[in-house]
Amino acid sequence: MSVFSQATDTIKKEEPWKKIYRPSATKINDLVHTKLEVKFDFNKSWMYGKEWITIHPHFYPTDSLNLDAKGITFNEISVVENGKNIPLKYSYDNANVRINLDKTYKANENYVIFIDYISKPDERKLEANSIVGAKGLYFINPRGTEKNKSTQIWTQGESEFNSAWLPTIDKPNQTTTQEIRMTVPVKYKTMSNGLLVNQKSNTDGTRTDTWKMDLPNKPYLFFMGVGDYAVIKDSYHGKEVSYYVEKKYANVARRIFGLTPEMIAFYSKVTGVDYPWPKYVQIVGVDNESFSMENTSNTLHGDFIEQDARELADGNPQEETIAHELFHQWFGDYVTCESWPNVTLNESFADYGETLWREYKYGKDDADGYNNRAMRNYLSNPDDTLKSLVRFHYYDKDDVFDAVSYAKGGRILHMLRNYVGDSAFTKSLKLYLNTHKFNNGEAQDLRLAFEEVTGKDMNWFWNQWYYGVGHPKLDISYSYDAANKTAKVFITQTQAAKAFKLPFAIDVYENGNKKRYHVWLNDATDTFSFSANTKPDLINVDGDKILLCEKNDHKTLDEFIYQYHHAGLFVDRREALIFALQHQTEPKALNFLKECLHDKLWRIKSTALEEIHTDNDTVKTALETEILNIAKNEKYKPLKARAIQILGNYKNPSYRELFLNSINDSSYMVAGDALIALSKLDSVAAIEQTKKLSSAPAKGELKYAILSNSDESKFDAIFDNYASLQFGNEQFFSIKPFAHFLANVKSTDKVKKGVDLLVKIRGDIPQQFHSFTDPEINDALKDLMQKKQAAGSTEQADYIKSKLPAEK
Repeated sequence: MSVFSQATDTIKKEEPWKKIYRPSATKINDLVHTKLEVKFDFNKSWMYGKEWITIHPHFYPTDSLNLDAKGITFNEISVVENGKNIPLKYSYDNANVRINLDKTYKANENYVIFIDYISKPDERKLEANSIVGAKGLYFINPRGTEKNKSTQIWTQGESEFNSAWLPTIDKPNQTTTQEIRMTVPVKYKTMSNGLLVNQKSNTDGTRTDTWKMDLPNKPYLFFMGVGDYAVIKDSYHGKEVSYYVEKKYANVARRIFGLTPEMIAFYSKVTGVDYPWPKYVQIVGVDNESFSMENTSNTLHGDFIEQDARELADGNPQEETIAHELFHQWFGDYVTCESWPNVTLNESFADYGETLWREYKYGKDDADGYNNRAMRNYLSNPDDTLKSLVRFHYYDKDDVFDAVSYAKGGRILHMLRNYVGDSAFTKSLKLYLNTHKFNNGEAQDLRLAFEEVTGKDMNWFWNQWYYGVGHPKLDISYSYDAANKTAKVFITQTQAAKAFKLPFAIDVYENGNKKRYHVWLNDATDTFSFSANTKPDLINVDGDKILLCEKNDHKTLDEFIYQYHHAGLFVDRREALIFALQHQTEPKALNFLKECLHDKLWRIKSTALEEIHTDNDTVKTALETEILNIAKNEKYKPLKARAIQILGNYKNPSYRELFLNSINDSSYMVAGDALIALSKLDSVAAIEQTKKLSSAPAKGELKYAILSNSDESKFDAIFDNYASLQFGNEQFFSIKPFAHFLANVKSTDKVKKGVDLLVKIRGDIPQQFHSFTDPEINDALKDLMQKKQAAGSTEQADYIKSKLPAEK
């Protein structure tokens, strides 16, 4: 699963929950086969279900069955014997149904339970701040009353939400084959796991589609989708590869998803296991703005995946999502974590799969940049250092879907790959997958596979990275003894947790030549000595730049510049860039920053643009030519857009024509940032351009720029549109543009109404996302308050201030 953010729930800080051990689900009964017949009431948003579940006791004899069933209305629960339904007694607490069987069944003695029921997802009472997707079954615009919105039905099962529409043993260590029959109006297409084996037209204007999955599947990976889709078909080795999109995106579907067959081939090679499922379909769920989900043989994407041609001019930022969900078909579906504490076996692999894909498709430099960004994502939240990768103690199972399971886990796999080598890494993955195929695995199973292939003991690695917490924080310093011709490296681990054991390379550069030393850091403080006839030009600790760590590296600017030119990996260059940015008012650093703005990789140039101090006249003047060059000539549109936006800070009339021309660029991002830049130079011209642009559809940066520069006459339409947005990407990214728009509004009543909406959004966002949404909203309100103060609108400023949290 990839989500809007793998955020941490910061409200559950009370310590007692940490003492609650979360075991694997006890197996009393095992699912064998699930057969389901469903019909949908679009007016009521109900699903009528008939289910036949084949089950047997796991080991011990039992006379009862417990099924997860959230908010289900039961009409009948029976056991099927000789073709007849024999009613059974049961008790139900709105979350679990306990069924008294007709007799005591022995291990491996199959029995069939029939259930007639109704799922009413919109009538369920969810806990406040429930995770996105908790309803399980979603009716989207079921009565067709929302103009320009598709009517759809889709399901979302992870972690244990499919039991809101499918009474089952909703645990990741259960496995079942399945058959689902969906009866829908003939105009709609259906989708589910496995293959479509039958379609039957009915006399009432409906059609019944039968989907069958003969390979074992997990209950949380069951899926149903219904809608009026355009279907674009590709293939992989004779298997269907299709993309189900809203019809208005049919002409760009291949630009969005078209790399999928190549991805399947790549992942089949890197795992040593050919794609195991009978098809692979990607389907879009409207009003799902927050996540994608790797249901077996078909992934559900949020509608953020749908991008028009102008959006795709900026590249496809969802390519990583497509790769992530596809890699889950091996790690998560083919082999599934046996419990949520072991979710690293699903999510860390899917996360690292993104890096693997980028390395294959775009080269090591690009992949290293991507990998480094993921590491910094994990390091950005200090609370995550308190969590182990495999964690058996948590408040709620959905808390494990965070940056530790995703970003940190992916970087741990990156270090593991470097330690054992590419060949052993691939062979170990193949062994793990083949050993546990169509079943479950836990972290120790992965360790055993690596030990079997490499012949090495890996307990030390698993103990510190899978079961330990935190990461190393390294303080690195250097000395050179000319008399003894010895260079030394001093490394101290400064983290509070115990010292890590770290294998890595140290590269010593002397007179333009590099010599590599493979070392182990074993203690809190270690010293490494190397023979050197002269003082080395550079000593580069972690020469492969694979360590998951924080570093305080005591190099000089000259040494970092040497590192940029001679070590040359992405992280080598980025480290040099960051040091120069910290000293950017110094002449040598400024000259080096000019060089960085011509780097071969856009990520380096982007970081430079983001961090240069254009509020400093010396920096501003020194780098203007390089920024202008990017704004005029850069082919990578997001980078070009950022340069144009920065040029807006120069307020140079000679750039007016550049901004006006760029507003008509094919890229929404370039056009939007050009409009923002123009507003800083000539606000009247920007408002005129906004009026012209408002008549045509806009997305992304251009939409937000239009919002920011709209005048007060548009208040009602803008307010109503923003108020209608559900939690997700568009709502989040509209926060600051909406606040910027309120700065243009003179009416105090309207300003208060707009501020109240931002405050409401702040309160309504699920709590697990507050750690990054609250600062975004509060910063927007502070900026708005300051603008109102500067404009002399004291009443409005005071009102905004009253809605801000008290300063700590």
